[in-house]
Amino acid sequence: MADWVLGVIGGSGLYDIAGLSERRWVKIETPWGDPSDELLTGELDGVRLVFLPRHGRGHRLSPTAVNARANIAALKIAGCTDVLSLSAVGSLREDLPPGTFVVVDQFVDRTFAREKSFFGEGLVAHVSMAHPTCPRLSGWAAEAGREAGAKVVEGGAYIAIEGPHFSTRAESNIYRSWGCDVIGMTNMPEAKLAREAELPYASVAMVTDYDCWKEDEAHVEVDQILACLNDNAAKARDLVRHLAGRLAGPREPSPIDTALDAAIITAPEARDPAMVERLNAIVARALRG
Repeated sequence: MADWVLGVIGGSGLYDIAGLSERRWVKIETPWGDPSDELLTGELDGVRLVFLPRHGRGHRLSPTAVNARANIAALKIAGCTDVLSLSAVGSLREDLPPGTFVVVDQFVDRTFAREKSFFGEGLVAHVSMAHPTCPRLSGWAAEAGREAGAKVVEGGAYIAIEGPHFSTRAESNIYRSWGCDVIGMTNMPEAKLAREAELPYASVAMVTDYDCWKEDEAHVEVDQILACLNDNAAKARDLVRHLAGRLAGPREPSPIDTALDAAIITAPEARDPAMVERLNAIVARALRG
């Protein structure tokens, strides 16, 4: 068995991967509540995979209702070393048509109704988000996407909006003027929390439609998105399979594994014991340092 344990967050269509053995649904409890669903664990090409349905099986949860803290904590508790996010997005660029897989490397967070940190009063930390994704995992995910037959673009800025509504045309044009490339509702605060949990994180944003800035396109409708999602699902499953093949071996340490070393500000004697107890579930290493 490889040293890697790959956590995958995405839709329910991802879990029917050929060759995934020893499948088992596992319930994980976290100090931040329940994750979106049980976790499906299995083995693929000698690599342990842990799948989490972001919106729950059957897509029960709206983007705002997704408990991102519990989701990331559950993956860390389950032993994940790295996390791959797969999500549907709208395109803000003419040259990113539906069907394109964008391996995101930047984010703009416009969400406002979500808990965004494991830390807080009694135990303060400030993690660097200048480079919010893991270049190593992102590069391999891009290669795996191409092997799966997808058009892959490496690099792009993902703007996360609160939802559940889509943008107005005025908003869409503002986001384009900011230099954003794709728009979605799920990668924030997920990416921030992964960094706080010292989990290298890669995001593959699968374009399902042009956002409403494009005047010569019909306004986005849910049925159009679902149709493109189904087209993308097979390639996404193959991407995960090809990525697992790249992880079948020793895992070299990542700088993200120790992201909290210079981030925790509160002195040990001033830390809230209750906060320490909660955080020990996922970052005990950093708290001991």
